[in-house]
Amino acid sequence: MRRAAALIAAVALVAVLICAPPFAAPAAAQSVPGATTAATEAMPPPLVKPAQLGATVQGATAATAPPSGATSTPTETDPNALATPPSPAIPPPGRRLSARQAIAIADAIPKIRAEVADHPGSYPTAYTKGAVQWQVSYFSRDRREIGQVLIDDLTGEVREAWTGYQVPWTMARGYEGAFGRRVNAWYVWGPMCLLFVAPFVPWRRRPSWLHLDLLVLLSFSVSLAFFNDARIGLSTPLIYPPLLYFLLRMLAVARRGGLRRPEPLRLLVPVSWLAVALVFLIGFRVGLNVTNSNVIDVGYSGVIGANKLVEGEPLYGGWPRDNAHGDTYGPVNYLAYVPFERIFGWSGRWDDLPAAHAAAVVFDLLTIGALFLLGRRIRGPSLGLVLAYAWAAFPFTLYVSTTNGNDALVALLVVCALLVAQRPAARGAVAALAGLTKFAPLALAPLLARTPVDAIPRGAASARRGVRAFLAYAAAFVVVAVVVMLPVIVEGNWRTFWDHTLGFQRDRGSPFSIWGLWGGLDVVQTAVQLAAVLFAATLAFVPRRRTLIQTAAFGAAVLIALQLSLTYWFYLYIVWFFPLVLVALLGRHDGVTWRGAPAAAPATAGAPGSAEAGGGGDEQLLDPVGAQR
Repeated sequence: MRRAAALIAAVALVAVLICAPPFAAPAAAQSVPGATTAATEAMPPPLVKPAQLGATVQGATAATAPPSGATSTPTETDPNALATPPSPAIPPPGRRLSARQAIAIADAIPKIRAEVADHPGSYPTAYTKGAVQWQVSYFSRDRREIGQVLIDDLTGEVREAWTGYQVPWTMARGYEGAFGRRVNAWYVWGPMCLLFVAPFVPWRRRPSWLHLDLLVLLSFSVSLAFFNDARIGLSTPLIYPPLLYFLLRMLAVARRGGLRRPEPLRLLVPVSWLAVALVFLIGFRVGLNVTNSNVIDVGYSGVIGANKLVEGEPLYGGWPRDNAHGDTYGPVNYLAYVPFERIFGWSGRWDDLPAAHAAAVVFDLLTIGALFLLGRRIRGPSLGLVLAYAWAAFPFTLYVSTTNGNDALVALLVVCALLVAQRPAARGAVAALAGLTKFAPLALAPLLARTPVDAIPRGAASARRGVRAFLAYAAAFVVVAVVVMLPVIVEGNWRTFWDHTLGFQRDRGSPFSIWGLWGGLDVVQTAVQLAAVLFAATLAFVPRRRTLIQTAAFGAAVLIALQLSLTYWFYLYIVWFFPLVLVALLGRHDGVTWRGAPAAAPATAGAPGSAEAGGGGDEQLLDPVGAQR
């Protein structure tokens, strides 16, 4: 088994290294051989306020005006606005090309000709775009945009040409830095991968399954590299091997009951070194967020929703055009942004949004702190530092931070649910908060209904398990859910709430899952969805006795199973289950040591733990039960 793990780990590492170069170079525009003018590299849209070409995580953003024509003109807030020229034959003021000339250039592109041939009755419409570009959009008979070409007015060169799902889904075009900016550079992503895995690979020891686990976590980078290169046909299928791997891995860990492994977690360096590295990593993460990150529509949604709550406006419905579907999240998401919106304000535009930056940084730091506290409770301070370091070094958590979304808030609440696992009422309250942030964590509610056996202090068993504990959990869940849903209850428009949240999520398609990319798999997808729901519901009853590590493993499996069934999936979702995976994999070990530490004496029978080496000295490990006393 160890040889198999070593072989698979080596293959995974080679794959990650081979696919690293796409992070270094910006994604190029789709080549258009045979066009009347040479295609040049893509001209990316504004990264902060992408009105027509910006990246969106919530849904497709059609980068076009209606076929009837757009009358908007470029403004300070929308430099990429489309406008219909007054005459098809005469160049508009300040332009070199006319609408007919722009259409003629676009018509010469082979992929556009093929798309038009596949859609009889389709027609082109030319718009001026910003100050120096033309956009030629091709529409089918039912006014659906099937092709899009961007042309430089001064040179007549084709900058971009898109067909298929890359027409409505601008985030599938590989615009450089559209998600997180500099974090995608190889000289940032590569060192972060190394920092993440290096402490867990001591010299002169055979590879273990833990090493393979870490490399599989990093293997999501392969898919992301293809995504950044606009190769969605490869990036989308490549997310499923690591998701399936961790689904099976977490089920295997949970099946063993989350029992302690006899050997300690062996590190390359003392834990004190990780503590120092953690300080520098936190500084780097905050600095990169402040100096070289962007706010995608998810963070923008949080600020808008917070402002609506403060101003007493209806939370769902009536959102700005540049973020029309921003009300797709639960009310807790918008409530969490209220302090930041009050402190930093909102200009009413999609500008730098300092409130969103501040929220992302705080969510990230709180998650690091919560992981430290959870690790300290499970196995002692050393495990807490290891968990906090692993979060700070994992490149996808940095990806979340530099996109300034809300996914770290989901991770924070999931960790907090484990942190208060010994208290049924607190656990129910946190479960409700997590579920009404982005809805997916609602699937954890059945699992969290039972108190882990090793989280119950001695002498409190009767009050924290059984019917009384379940009633306390359920009551707290319902009360908190009602309180945070008050904005919806007061408005009374439940249909709008459903249509803009779960209804919108259910009905939208996307090329970022095999269900949306390949199509024709509705029956299979429905079966996967039903299996995920049944699995989550079953965990309310079996196993009747579960440890905290087992709860973490089952929780990760539930979230992964749910993500496998989604039509829309994105890399930001990795952090939903990542903390649970860390706890399940690292929390099982009997303490933490490093390769230079002296051998610890074996623990005597009945002892609460063994000596834990780290930082040049020994610490007394905390027993999962003893930690609660």
